[in-house]
Amino acid sequence: MIQPANVQEALVHIMVAVSASDSNMTDRELAKMGTVVRTMPVFVDFEPESLLDVARRSHQVLQQDETLNDIVASIVEAIPARLRDTAYSVAVEIAAADRRVRPEELRILQILRGHLGIDTLTAAAIERAAVIRHRTLV
Repeated sequence: MIQPANVQEALVHIMVAVSASDSNMTDRELAKMGTVVRTMPVFVDFEPESLLDVARRSHQVLQQDETLNDIVASIVEAIPARLRDTAYSVAVEIAAADRRVRPEELRILQILRGHLGIDTLTAAAIERAAVIRHRTLV
């Protein structure tokens, strides 16, 4: 079970869970995690150097036999209600990072929506904004 030390660690665990959901953490997803940690105000007092350590711990827990629902539930407990939409937003950022959301990523986003209590309209707005941010000219 994952026991995040703080909200920022819980958010990193969410990003890793999304990235690892298709058994392929891409370089783009890892780079996006770094960008999210360096640029989002919710990470203002998080040490970017600790990202790799937290991500490794998270990945190790995801390799265990616990169910994804149980893992997500333990992560979400560390996130206050007012930051639940932010948590979903960082998850969507990672899913959209490689410009192709796979079925496994869609499934974990669905699980996260349920545990975070994200309503359909809020989820759609966050997802649409991510599509727009990751759009390219080609």
